Amino acid sequence: MTSSEPQPEFARGTSLWMDAWHRLRQNKVAVGSGIFLILMLLLCFVAAWFMADPNIQNLDNKFSSSSGAHWLGTDQMGRDLLSRILYGGQLSLVVGLTATAVAFCIGILYGAVSGYTGGRIDATMMRLVDVLYAIPFLVLIILLQQLFDAKAGEASAWIIEKLNIEKQTTQKTIRRISNVVPLLVAISALGWLTLARITRAQVLSMKQQEFTQAARSLGLSPMRILLRHIIPNTLGPSIVYVTLTVPGFIMYEATLSFLGLGIKAPNSSWGVLIKDGANFMETQPMLLILPGLFFTSTLFAFNFLGDGLRDALDPKAAKD
Repeated sequence: MTSSEPQPEFARGTSLWMDAWHRLRQNKVAVGSGIFLILMLLLCFVAAWFMADPNIQNLDNKFSSSSGAHWLGTDQMGRDLLSRILYGGQLSLVVGLTATAVAFCIGILYGAVSGYTGGRIDATMMRLVDVLYAIPFLVLIILLQQLFDAKAGEASAWIIEKLNIEKQTTQKTIRRISNVVPLLVAISALGWLTLARITRAQVLSMKQQEFTQAARSLGLSPMRILLRHIIPNTLGPSIVYVTLTVPGFIMYEATLSFLGLGIKAPNSSWGVLIKDGANFMETQPMLLILPGLFFTSTLFAFNFLGDGLRDALDPKAAKD
């Protein structure tokens, strides 16, 4: 071949993740949902810090309409409604995202170990999952939340006393965190069960494939095979499941808060605000409609994003 002859062009290889990202970008609804969720996070965790204190009361200005001082008006205590919605979104999103992250880690590791070891260990671990599945999820969350709630209050008081914290804002932050921790622990305690089953089913099929047998022939330890070769190949369906789990956990928080078993006053969450708005739905419907819009739109966005990820990571779609 002479230098004047044209050189052959070789197609650039692509990975599963690159193909999935390309298909996801073509899904306008999923992309729009992702952008909406980013904006919601920025509003709740950045813009909220520049808003008025959500707990400042002004009974002379209750149920006021929107104005320059209060963009969405005030509630029954004269508190700024927009500020309470954004600060409430912080707690709702923290509960949903943090509980999902904890459930993701536990479910992936538990299911991978169960599926890879097999035998009696696998049978025992899965029977434990079956037993936990037999317990009503919401009822057990309520019991665990009530159990840990008193301990969390004592722990926050102990931290403030031992560290001699006198600044009021720091004390409020510690109490706010301690109010969320019991709910996080209760939801995360059982939120990993379905993901563990999904991961186990994938590991059972992958541990017999050629790349796993090649790793064994090289003398790699089972833990290294799991962490470096098997678990990364199970992340696609797991990520899809996680995006669909976040709205479920946010819904559990809202349900418990609506029943008075979740976030405690003076803190607020979307569930607390919806509960308060329901008490005035006939005379002041905006107290229910506005937090309800933030709540439902966020749930829809997570579901649409999850559907888009499911389509993007579908192996059959990758062959088309």
